[in-house]
Amino acid sequence: MTRIAYLGPAGTFTERAASQVQDADAELVPFHTVLAELDALRAGEVDVAVVAFENSVEGSVAISLDGLAFGEPLVITDEVVLPVSFALLVRPGTALADIKTVAAHSHAEPQCRNWLKATIPDAVFEPSASNADAAREVQSGRWDAALAGAFAAPRYGLDVLADEIHDVEGAETRFVVVRRPQAPPAPTGSDKTTLVLFPQDDHPGGLLEILAEFANQGINLERLESRPTGDGLGQYCFSMDAEGHINDQAMGAALMGLRALCADIRYLGSYPRAHSTASSDRRAPRTGSGVDSVTWLEQLRQGHTS
Repeated sequence: MTRIAYLGPAGTFTERAASQVQDADAELVPFHTVLAELDALRAGEVDVAVVAFENSVEGSVAISLDGLAFGEPLVITDEVVLPVSFALLVRPGTALADIKTVAAHSHAEPQCRNWLKATIPDAVFEPSASNADAAREVQSGRWDAALAGAFAAPRYGLDVLADEIHDVEGAETRFVVVRRPQAPPAPTGSDKTTLVLFPQDDHPGGLLEILAEFANQGINLERLESRPTGDGLGQYCFSMDAEGHINDQAMGAALMGLRALCADIRYLGSYPRAHSTASSDRRAPRTGSGVDSVTWLEQLRQGHTS
């Protein structure tokens, strides 16, 4: 039986993503933190870990990025993208006027901040390990309300006081399916490769040199961000998703060029995209912004920032 780790307790969006991993005989195993999931995978206690990686509103999940960038190597073999909208869960009989505290995962509150401010402006936000954990603590009486998926309400004996809560329509969260190191799945023609690059040193043009290796091969970057290495202020690595598969000739050439430039590279896998995108000519001419750059610069120098 395949054991699949997810951020628990039962009733999280991660559990819902884990349930989509294609395995006919699987046991879903809850963990209190993302790092506990990854540690269990490294130790062989589970076979797969599913972790939230990126949200279309709040951005990347730093604990997941760092948990994969450091420590014993793991690889991503698939991804799951879920639409995310929240419900306000309360104990039966609770009214909006009764709510003084609202609990949720720290990534949930920014996605509902305007709704909370408009609806229950005096309520204090309380961070929880997960949205389902917040619901469980509402059940126990610790908090008045929780932001979680409406599907978590029956599990914890709570009522849905409001549903479809979000500040941005169509928000999505991307989850990655992580395993111990193995050969990547075969290319599908709609793949992405995730990498963490550790530059040799900090010098002018260093990032440009890295980006040029992708540009020269016609490879588009879907995500690029810096993360501290922990070795001191100003010491960063670059986490990125690139279009393509390691078995593609272009990706292989880019990786070989990058290996000569970087002190180290952590290859985190090549895997099918959850959403296919139509191919486009990345080398097609781009039109300018239409902004008078000289005037714009002068305005900035005079203190005008818009």
